[in-house]
Amino acid sequence: MDTPYGSEPLPVWERPEPQPRAVPVPLSREKIAATAIRLADAHGLDGLSLRKIAKELGVGPMRLYDYVVNKSELLDLMVDVVYARIAEVGQRSGWRDTVLAVAHATRAAALDHEWFSDVLGGRPHLGPHALAVGEATASALSAAPGVRDLDDLQRAVGALNAFIIGSVRREVTERRTARSTGTDEAAFQASLGPYLTRMLKTGRYPTVARLVIDGAHLNAEETFDHNLTTILDGITRRRAT
Repeated sequence: MDTPYGSEPLPVWERPEPQPRAVPVPLSREKIAATAIRLADAHGLDGLSLRKIAKELGVGPMRLYDYVVNKSELLDLMVDVVYARIAEVGQRSGWRDTVLAVAHATRAAALDHEWFSDVLGGRPHLGPHALAVGEATASALSAAPGVRDLDDLQRAVGALNAFIIGSVRREVTERRTARSTGTDEAAFQASLGPYLTRMLKTGRYPTVARLVIDGAHLNAEETFDHNLTTILDGITRRRAT
């Protein structure tokens, strides 16, 4: 397709939907993405294919290629549907409230759609809703007291994203491990308790011992909020010249 940028094909966001056809099962990119998300929620990304989506929709696989050229484009559509939910939190009155809302909405979306955590931190997400979330986040951080120039803003965005991605991936991984092994955290700790007790009694790991013996079992959501606040406090603090 010839475009103002050369002969490269337009991304899925800029290509018009195919013309409606008089067929028993009408299709749209929205309908395809919704079906793909439902399958990915149930079976993960490894169990997702255009053939399975077509079967779920009751159409031939070739019809889907009128709407997406490959699985990568399908994933782009799916991801942007999730970002649409995150974007709903909107711009808040203050920069900090906006960042908090976006971060918590991202965590909630990843816990509802575990496959979403698998694609965070990979190639950039450039769909319209993903860009809207990125704009809201960057715009809010640019107003933070400790952000004085573009370099500061890039570091602040990077630090925030690294925290969110690491936190949600760990939480999702723990969920998946508990499901796949049939062993929750309490059962896992009980099975390794005798070994860990013997190791801690050697006295070689005093700080680890304090964490294991005296440390409380922290709530995941409260911990996420506390650590997020710590990150924002660090961004707020101006560097010494």
